[in-house]
Amino acid sequence: MFKKTITDNGLRIITNKMPYTESVSIMFYIGTGSRHESSEESGISHFLEHILFKGSAKYPTARDISEAIEGVGGVLNASTDRELTTYWCKVPAKDFELALDVLSDFIRDPILEDAEIEKERQVILEELAMTYDIPSYRVELLIDEIMWPNQQLGRDVGGTRESVSHIDKDMIINYMQRQYTTKNVVVSVAGNIEHEYVIDTISKTFDSWRSNTPEEYYPSSDFQFNPSIGLITHQSEQAHLCLGFKGLPYDHEERNSLDVLNTIMGEGMSSRLFIRLREIEGLVYDVHTTTSHLHDCGSFITYAGVDPKNAIKATQSILDEFSNVKDNVSDREMTKAIKYMQGRLLLRMEDTRSVAAWFGAQEILHSQNLSVEDMLKDIEKLKPDNIRRVAKKILDQNKLSMAVVGPFSDETNFSEILKIR
Repeated sequence: MFKKTITDNGLRIITNKMPYTESVSIMFYIGTGSRHESSEESGISHFLEHILFKGSAKYPTARDISEAIEGVGGVLNASTDRELTTYWCKVPAKDFELALDVLSDFIRDPILEDAEIEKERQVILEELAMTYDIPSYRVELLIDEIMWPNQQLGRDVGGTRESVSHIDKDMIINYMQRQYTTKNVVVSVAGNIEHEYVIDTISKTFDSWRSNTPEEYYPSSDFQFNPSIGLITHQSEQAHLCLGFKGLPYDHEERNSLDVLNTIMGEGMSSRLFIRLREIEGLVYDVHTTTSHLHDCGSFITYAGVDPKNAIKATQSILDEFSNVKDNVSDREMTKAIKYMQGRLLLRMEDTRSVAAWFGAQEILHSQNLSVEDMLKDIEKLKPDNIRRVAKKILDQNKLSMAVVGPFSDETNFSEILKIR
């Protein structure tokens, strides 16, 4: 059962009681990420996420933090994205207070020692190096650079070697004071636990925390009127391709239609691209599509890993399917996609962490609390015409961007197939 409370200082707390479970999951959503960083701060959200795990007032070392949670069999982790930083913990329900104590202490009262900051800087630089060394990761960064040039959306969430090397303690403290505030935090809890108990416990912990208004994200800019392509020459056995289109923000009325299109095109082994490129043509091992929805924009991206000699043929097959779906979506295909989405969502909702994430992310991003049942009903209302319409809107070849990482000396052949002059 979903319940929500807003405390006097603006902290939003959401609970979902799941009496049939033995666990409880706590998720702290901070409404800040790489879209909130200046050029000089690039990577600071991710850096801060790392450094908070190095020690706090009550748990002064990284080992103290990890042992407290792992000592009861729990799991603790975090992630940083463009608009969100998330800290989460999953433990047996009886250990809720311990988990909350650990999470809230390092978020509210981190030590931020100079020596630990320097050590973690090297860890992050190694993480960036690993990302750039893996072609399948590098192509994902490249497609963002091409789709969103010279702006926050086109940058690696982790920053660059140069920016991370210049982030210092004062910058971290200033950023945290600016963005980590009760008005910018949602705490989402799911499991076998009572709402009133959660509210009473969390409210006491954060009653004196700062409540200033955080800074807004940097808006996106879109000046693309023709197809664009980027290539990184990399000597490898496989070429990695991404084809990207601008998508839709998460409050757009056609968002669900785009998500159904995504399922039809590239979700699962029965999707159009998988059947054609792998099962029929035997060109790829992996091909899939993804959507992202942000405050003011979004993306629809196709990824394929392919033998370099088949890269052009695979690209043409993908483009053919983009063209076909604009006019051809059957009732059967539509029903299958909807049932696939519904089934995957329902299966996720058996896990306390997934339930906490479902409601917490909605609240922090757009202050809504759509139930799973409401989402299922909204998707069921869609018809093939809705999918064809959004396909024609989104899959505009003049707005197509392509990223290639592989053993190619130039992008001439790809430019020709994309009709880039």
